[in-house]
Amino acid sequence: MQIRSLNLAPRQRAQRGVSLLFALLTLVALLLATLALVRSVDTSTLLLGNMGFKQDATSAADQAARQAIDWLTANSASLNTDAASNGYYASTQEFAADGVTAKPPIDVTGRQLAASNNRQLIDWDGNTCQSATTGTYNGCTVTTADAGVINSNNARFVIFRLCSKPGNYVTDASISCAKPISGGGANVSKKGEMNYAEQPFPGGASGPYYRIVVRVLGARNTTSFTETIVHF
Repeated sequence: MQIRSLNLAPRQRAQRGVSLLFALLTLVALLLATLALVRSVDTSTLLLGNMGFKQDATSAADQAARQAIDWLTANSASLNTDAASNGYYASTQEFAADGVTAKPPIDVTGRQLAASNNRQLIDWDGNTCQSATTGTYNGCTVTTADAGVINSNNARFVIFRLCSKPGNYVTDASISCAKPISGGGANVSKKGEMNYAEQPFPGGASGPYYRIVVRVLGARNTTSFTETIVHF
């Protein structure tokens, strides 16, 4: 009886080659997964950092708005005229001196009306709006007041009295101001939302509204704009 020996060496070598290929593919897959995980962690860390800077800038803006309110309170006797050096304007700056002829609207951030060149920019940096492209706006004369450095954030503000033009709105009937409802008022019994179908809004003899716009520059070029409407 003759027994033939089987030569399995080439097949075994081929099997070992396939195993090596799978091992390499597995290593590549693990490497890609590791890179994706590291990138995800980096992105999350960056996102959380930006959210923290944004929150910090918003908190600084709140303090700057309080400074603006303090300025209004301290200068309540002279709010009928502009005080541009203090960032105060006794009108919305969106009407000419007659209080009737419309001027270009104010774009406080420079990006609200970016699609139109018929807008007024606020000169936040005191450099005649050099950061904006020439020809993209129609006016850059509104100046701001320095609120100082708050938690390492640079804050500035501007205040607009929501009236059509400067002057005493009590004695000058041609001045139109946005004010709280004052006629036929009554106490509101409910808290929270007030509905036109229910009791009327409370009345009062408050003055016009004041619009306070604050810009805060923080770390990593974080920029925050806030608006606060107050009346006295």
